[in-house]
Amino acid sequence: MQYNVIFQPAGWRGTAIAGKSLLEISREVGVDIEAPCGETGMCGKCKIRVEAGFFESLGITSRLTNLSPITEKERKLLSQEELADQYRLACCSRIQGDILIYVPEQSRAAEQVILESGREKAFVLKPAIAQYSVKLNKPTLEDYRDDFSRIKDALGSGFIQFDKNVDIDYSLLTQLPDILRQNRWQVNVVVWNDSEIIAVQAQGEEGLYGIAIDIGTTTIAASLCDLTTGSIIARESLINSQVRYGDDVISRITYCMMNDDGLSTLNKIIIEDINTLVRRLTKTVGIEPKMVLEMVLVFNTVMHHLVLNINPQYIGSVPFASAIRRSFNVKAKELGIEIAKSGYVHCLPIEAGFVGADNVAVLIAEEPYKQDKMMLVIDIGTNGEINFGNKEGMLSASCATGPALEGAQIKFGMRAAPGAIERVVINGFTKEAEVNTIGESICGSLSSQVAAKGICGSGIIDAVAELFKAGIIRSDGTFNKKIESPRVRQGVDGKFEYVLVWAQDTAIGQDITITQKDVRAVQLAKAALYAGAKILMNKKGVDKVDEVILAGAFGNYINKENALVIGMFPDCDLENVTAVGNAAGEGAKLALMNVDKRAEAEHVAGFIQFVETATESEFQTNFYDAMFFPHAKDTFPHIQQILNTIPI
Repeated sequence: MQYNVIFQPAGWRGTAIAGKSLLEISREVGVDIEAPCGETGMCGKCKIRVEAGFFESLGITSRLTNLSPITEKERKLLSQEELADQYRLACCSRIQGDILIYVPEQSRAAEQVILESGREKAFVLKPAIAQYSVKLNKPTLEDYRDDFSRIKDALGSGFIQFDKNVDIDYSLLTQLPDILRQNRWQVNVVVWNDSEIIAVQAQGEEGLYGIAIDIGTTTIAASLCDLTTGSIIARESLINSQVRYGDDVISRITYCMMNDDGLSTLNKIIIEDINTLVRRLTKTVGIEPKMVLEMVLVFNTVMHHLVLNINPQYIGSVPFASAIRRSFNVKAKELGIEIAKSGYVHCLPIEAGFVGADNVAVLIAEEPYKQDKMMLVIDIGTNGEINFGNKEGMLSASCATGPALEGAQIKFGMRAAPGAIERVVINGFTKEAEVNTIGESICGSLSSQVAAKGICGSGIIDAVAELFKAGIIRSDGTFNKKIESPRVRQGVDGKFEYVLVWAQDTAIGQDITITQKDVRAVQLAKAALYAGAKILMNKKGVDKVDEVILAGAFGNYINKENALVIGMFPDCDLENVTAVGNAAGEGAKLALMNVDKRAEAEHVAGFIQFVETATESEFQTNFYDAMFFPHAKDTFPHIQQILNTIPI
């Protein structure tokens, strides 16, 4: 049976079959509701409110009983006031009658601010595709060579790198006779990797284009490049549409395992995202998508499998084995990617386990394996990767940091979108807070048109560090109950919290708070990161870091001093802590521009040694010690002056 469903304020109206969850329906119709946990009922972010009554203009009667009964998960995650006000979780609510739903501000997926570029590196232009101008003799009764042989012979006689083994793309072969004759046997021949002809063009069509894409769990960033000049001519980005099925890779794996069409669904979604970026990029510069001849993709191991339509199930369990580790070339049309029919997609190699091609891309961009100094390279995304070492040897590890640091495990956490608090300062004497939100730059009371909706990753780090520096939380993360301030109070759960922004100054009509649970989530995330780095340092036999590289959008925006104050990474001179932006995207671009970088990526993926830190005997001890701010035992001389001012 079908029932009427209306989502407000989006205004979508339609029907859905009985038994479907409101979250499922919202996904199908494009009403984006936050669901970081992937419909497991764990995060409580997909709150909706049932509008009860008879709505004459809409022709429906909506009531709470038109949804499945309230679950135990909802009773734990929703307050008594919310339950009384007819709030539900969209993932737990199944339709069994006509329903009018209001999606509150904090549950709506906002357009995220995405970091598209990284620290640009110098490179030698040496792409996989090259263009050669040839003039052919037309066939005669005496010279009746086939058209393809005629091109091969011209390439072989004019350009030393070619031999008789050069091949041609089938879809191009079907058009070759017409192309040659229409252009009077004078054409430009485009060859991929000196081995396959992938385009034959009229002379004058000089453009060679490629796209480099960093496919993250949460965001996707793409660059359109002119492969004749080595320049980036357009950039675009978007939210990975798979976030509707969970913010982390485990949620995506689970979705594939629990649904017969799970892999197919997630694959189609990510391929459509890629095609959307292709269309946007090419439209920006006024070319057709078919003029893009190659694409380089980097991603974590799970996203790698989802893009290639490979079951990711076995990555999620010991020994975390992927289907393929080495770099991989595939025709774009095989994946459904809408560039030139003959075009190729190059995937950089996977390192090991969850440490994927994106980490390899970061490494070939920053090149720590060529340095004498001991470097710690951290890519903090939804999944965190840690690399440590120098030219004598590199170690790497992965850790689960992103969900908390990107808002998924924070009560008022949200992605980096307009209205997200990105900067926090707390006065150590008055305990009052000053905040900046994305879209504005103000202090104190939020009275501009972009009011606070929640807090993003950089704001969470700032908030916890500032609470610690102000003496509001102790080194073990617990609230100091002796603090006398209206901002420090007991929440509805009886546990202490800090009011970051009062309700009248927010866009959601609620006090935005940092709770004890939020602090604990940050402790767990930063402890995993620190413990991983410490284990790698111990394995290298060193007790200090010479340089820290923070890659990724999160690393680019955090206050590095506050990150060190809470002990996100081992002590280092702040002058040697550098944020490099989207280094994975930069690595993808370098691999697109220069085939030697692809060979380098293969070497690095084999050179670096992956460490499964969770199985190391000292992990638990390191993890426990790192739960403290900044650490239970390790010293931090480079911020000691700050630490000395923290009230006991």
